[in-house]
Amino acid sequence: MFDIEKELKKLPNKPGVYIMHDKTDKIIYVGKAINLKRRVTSYFRKTNKTQRIQNMVSLIDHFEYIVVENEAEALILECNLIKKNMPKFNVLLKDDKTYPYIKINVKADYPGITLTRRMLNDGAKYFGPYANSGSAKEMVDFIKEKFKIRQCKSFKYKDRPCLNYHIKRCMAPCMGYISKEDYKKIIDEIIDLLDGKTDKIIKELKKEMEVASKNMNYEQAAYIRDKITAIENISEKQKVSNMGENDIDVIGLARNDFEVCIEMFFVRKSKMIGREHYFFKGLQDEDKAEILSSFIKQFYIGKEELPNKIMIKEEIEDKELLETLLTQAAERKVEIKTPQKGEKLRLVEMAENNAYITLTNKEKDKYNVLTELKEVLNLDIYPRKIECYDISNISGNFIVAGMCVMENGVIKKNLSRRFKIKTVEYSQDDPKCMNEVITRRLKHSIENENGGFGRLPDVILVDGGITQIRAAKQAMIDLNLNIPIFGMVKNDKHQTRALMDENRKELEISETLFNTITMFQDAVHDTAIGYHRKLRDESMIKSKLDEIPGVGTAKKALLLKKFGTVQKISEAKVEDLMEVKGIYKGLAEKILQVLNS
Repeated sequence: MFDIEKELKKLPNKPGVYIMHDKTDKIIYVGKAINLKRRVTSYFRKTNKTQRIQNMVSLIDHFEYIVVENEAEALILECNLIKKNMPKFNVLLKDDKTYPYIKINVKADYPGITLTRRMLNDGAKYFGPYANSGSAKEMVDFIKEKFKIRQCKSFKYKDRPCLNYHIKRCMAPCMGYISKEDYKKIIDEIIDLLDGKTDKIIKELKKEMEVASKNMNYEQAAYIRDKITAIENISEKQKVSNMGENDIDVIGLARNDFEVCIEMFFVRKSKMIGREHYFFKGLQDEDKAEILSSFIKQFYIGKEELPNKIMIKEEIEDKELLETLLTQAAERKVEIKTPQKGEKLRLVEMAENNAYITLTNKEKDKYNVLTELKEVLNLDIYPRKIECYDISNISGNFIVAGMCVMENGVIKKNLSRRFKIKTVEYSQDDPKCMNEVITRRLKHSIENENGGFGRLPDVILVDGGITQIRAAKQAMIDLNLNIPIFGMVKNDKHQTRALMDENRKELEISETLFNTITMFQDAVHDTAIGYHRKLRDESMIKSKLDEIPGVGTAKKALLLKKFGTVQKISEAKVEDLMEVKGIYKGLAEKILQVLNS
């Protein structure tokens, strides 16, 4: 048995990483320390701790630690362990996205422009990253329209130009209608635009416009004039300030009684190329500097592309160490700045203000949804926990149900549940299935409110009309409960039409609430139908694929990897199946014969 007091005495006075486990051996917290003994011991002594840390300590069953050479190694190891294990009491950045770049393959005779999320060492020019993929796509579309470069992905010489040439969106380099030299000049203009050198482009374009006008080539002059206007507009739209700084990330933080919001501005060459925000729960009483420090570690360590400066409002404890690590990774100086005045402070404050607005709007939207639901459904309390149910079956086979949960106006995917129907076999009696599912679910909370289903819901929504409502209502009566139940009624196109009460009255709702209910209904439908397909495919794999001599475990895995489902395998052509390793023509024909019999 792990004796915490004895183990604390064994801790070394050295730098390292400590790992806290609960009684199920699950990692619940990872931290770094310059002195392991002093740091870990502090958790188990009577000191002022935040509520989050108090909760964490109450669950610690045992801990382990890893000794390292220095604090820098400890910080890197801490970040790696947090990203790998996602401990519930760490400040977690759930961000696995990669940001898009604009790529120009300058080595090609007639380069195209594309969006990519991978930056390769292939001699191409990359611009970005763009935090907002929409703005990156907007820029690519703008360039293709205004500069008339080639649109096709696979450049091939043709016997006639494509439609883009005829609608004046391409100069048809595939037909040789523009020389390599003139095309390169256009590409150089695009590179200057993406580099932020718009003044240079506009100056040169104005000279070209004057020449075209003097030569009475008015159509060309008008085209250049429109291009100048478009470049000026997009340049003004992106411009942030006159700081004269390049490659800056600005981080602002705001919080309320429920969660923390971090807002990021991405500034490249004095222009805002995008913004992003992140939400964290359970950090209401945490020190702002500690939150920012944890965020910066997780966001930047391990990233290939780093800014020159990171600007924040609070001084953080690990500033110098983080700067050293990021500078080494970038192979150039990376600074973490806390501006005190001027444009830089204004930009940090703008990020903080936007974080506050984002947080406020999020809470306002959730509150508005709950308020309208309370009024529309004529409830005595705010419906802070709503559960939604859907039945899925085809011809009475593989009957399942899906359950989704909305808490405080937010759909919680991690709380969704799936049910196999146990009492209804080979029958399309959806109301009876609904009665079974509601009964089983409610019994869970009656027997153990702290179990996996949590407390009872404030409202139940069922996917269907009056028969589904009555089936759920009967389950409620049998259990002596009185939870309000409403149906989500669909139209002929299987789209949400309205909410219905137990008296068949359809309730009028706003567009915002309508959209929320539709999302909720789609989520529970996807949960149910996904489970149904899984069971059906598992059954087909066991029954049909296993009937085919020559199709073993390895070939089944390869077939499913390529086609996704057994249904798609059955719909494939012989030639498609033969693309799978080990599947020859005769076996492919046999597979289709068996699956379609």
